[in-house]
Amino acid sequence: MTTDKNSIPDRIAEVRFELRNGIAYITFDHVAARNAMTVGMYQSLKSICEDLSKRSTARVVILRGAGGKSFVSGSDIAQFSDFTSGDDGILYEEGIDAYLAPLANLPIPTIAVIDGMAVGGGLAIASCCDFRISTQDARFGVPIAKTLGNCLSARNVAWLVAHLGVNIVKRMLLLAELVTAPELLQQGYLLATYPAEALESEANQLAEKLMKLAPITQKSTKQVLARIIKNNLPDCSDLIRECYGSEDFKNGVAAFLDGKPPVWTGK
Repeated sequence: MTTDKNSIPDRIAEVRFELRNGIAYITFDHVAARNAMTVGMYQSLKSICEDLSKRSTARVVILRGAGGKSFVSGSDIAQFSDFTSGDDGILYEEGIDAYLAPLANLPIPTIAVIDGMAVGGGLAIASCCDFRISTQDARFGVPIAKTLGNCLSARNVAWLVAHLGVNIVKRMLLLAELVTAPELLQQGYLLATYPAEALESEANQLAEKLMKLAPITQKSTKQVLARIIKNNLPDCSDLIRECYGSEDFKNGVAAFLDGKPPVWTGK
C-alpha cells in the first residue's frame, strides 16, 4: 500500500520500541514524511513483532505514529522508480504481506492509536491490530486509484474486507475515498474516538483492561480469526503482474514524484 508523495532522506526514519510494565510501545518515527514507511522501517516492525511473539513479559502492544499528526501515511514511493516489470510488483506485495504477518499473528492484543491519517500502509498496519482508537478528525483510506495506479495483494484485500466490509473497501479502492473517523466508529472499525490530548491515557487504560484477562484465551481467539481470514486465498499474481507492469503504473509513479496529476490510459 503506498500513498506518501516523497521519499525524504530524513535524519530519522525508524521504528522505536519500548517495554514498560508489560506494555510494548511501538512508535513509527518518520515525521518529515508523515511517518511514511521505508523498507528499513517495515523490516524493523517485522523483527520487533517476531521478538514480541517470544516474550512472556509483554501482554499488550500499543502502536502509534510520532509527531501527533499522522499514524502512517503510506510507503516510500521512490522505490517504485526501479521497477521494470510486473514481477517486481509481485515481489513487493509478497514483501508487504511478509512484513505485516508477524503483527497480524501476534499472540497478544494490539492497539493502534491514530491521530491524523492512517492511509495506504498505515491502514494495513492499523487493520492488523485488534483495536483502534483515533482522534475525531482522523481519516482512513487507500487512494491508489488516484495516485499510483498499483494494486494490493489478495491477502491484504481479504484482511481489509474482514475488518472494514466490502462496501467501504470498494469506496477506498475504486473511488479513492478517504473515510472519516465518525463513520468508521459507527461501522465498528474504530473502538472509540477521543480528543488528541486524551489518546495516550485512553490507550493505556484499554491496555490495562486487556492485561487483566486470560492471555491464552486472547491468543487462541486472535489466531483462530487470523487463520479464518487467510484460509483458501486465491492466487491473484496475474492481476498484480498486469497492474505493476502497466504503463499507467509507471506514469503514475513518475507523476506522483513530480507532484503532477497522473494521466490514465488503461494500458
